[in-house]
Amino acid sequence: MITKSRIFEVYQKAGKKQLYTLNLVPGKTVYDERLVKQNGKEYREWSALKSKLAAAIIKGCSDIKIRKGDVVLYLGAASGTTASHASDIVGRDGLVFALDFAPRVVRDLVFVAEQRPNIAPILANASLPLSYAPRICEVDVVFQDIAQRNQIDIFIRNCRLFLKKGGFGLIAVKARSIDVTKKPKQIFKQARAEIEKELNIVDYRELAPLEKDHCMFICKK
Repeated sequence: MITKSRIFEVYQKAGKKQLYTLNLVPGKTVYDERLVKQNGKEYREWSALKSKLAAAIIKGCSDIKIRKGDVVLYLGAASGTTASHASDIVGRDGLVFALDFAPRVVRDLVFVAEQRPNIAPILANASLPLSYAPRICEVDVVFQDIAQRNQIDIFIRNCRLFLKKGGFGLIAVKARSIDVTKKPKQIFKQARAEIEKELNIVDYRELAPLEKDHCMFICKK
């Protein structure tokens, strides 16, 4: 039995740590997720092993701050796995700007967007936000999943430029991409100090063992 979870627009299987979103495009999959029909509705399995946002929920995050109708800027959207679930969550009245710098994965994003009109794929470098600023409006949520040494700086600059006052920023911090010589907990502590100079941290979750050497910060502007 699939029921509503504690997270807005996210569902779960009773008694199990399996998440779902209500499929915006019934009958269509985005990756290898399973479709489940119940009471005339179709749900898509959301794997915590393939999505850091899903992993944060499984690890106890009480609110991912993405709502129906929201505008989301997703930095590092790759081929669209998590972006497609964000698309389900924001619904037809919302919008997901899905940005990545790799032409191959943006090609995949274009195919996803052909089925999901609330996803806008963008080929751009997230470290150069002014280069794509003319294509982005003010957003309710910035979500970042980027494996770069300066990922914290990229996140802060994009939040500063695009995130509305009172909006939320989510960043999946990849410790090994920042410094392989330090322990992940040291990196997470340093990341917290940098983020708190600009944003208020409202939740923090380490994602192991679902995602090794990763954590999620949820922040408010």
